[in-house]
Amino acid sequence: MNTNRQSYRPAPAGIAEETGAQKPFVKRNFIFMGISLAMIIIGFVLMTGSANGDVPGFNEDIFSFRRIVLGPGLAFLGFVAMAFAIIYTPRQSKENH
Repeated sequence: MNTNRQSYRPAPAGIAEETGAQKPFVKRNFIFMGISLAMIIIGFVLMTGSANGDVPGFNEDIFSFRRIVLGPGLAFLGFVAMAFAIIYTPRQSKENH
């Protein structure tokens, strides 16, 4: 009974680390992502307000600085920071090369 299957042989120690691919994200990436996610959530919370159902008429609070400038600006900066956190790759030390 002749089979053409090759038996599995584990690579010698050290070769797998040298030829293996790096992890795409490191701890610093996840910290940046968490901070940017918090910025996005805080920005959206700042844009919210009370319901206008109790007060008859027009509520001028929708034109406040917090809802028009601060909230959207913080959310936008959070999205930019999230892109940076995804793209960021740490520098390799000279010892690893």
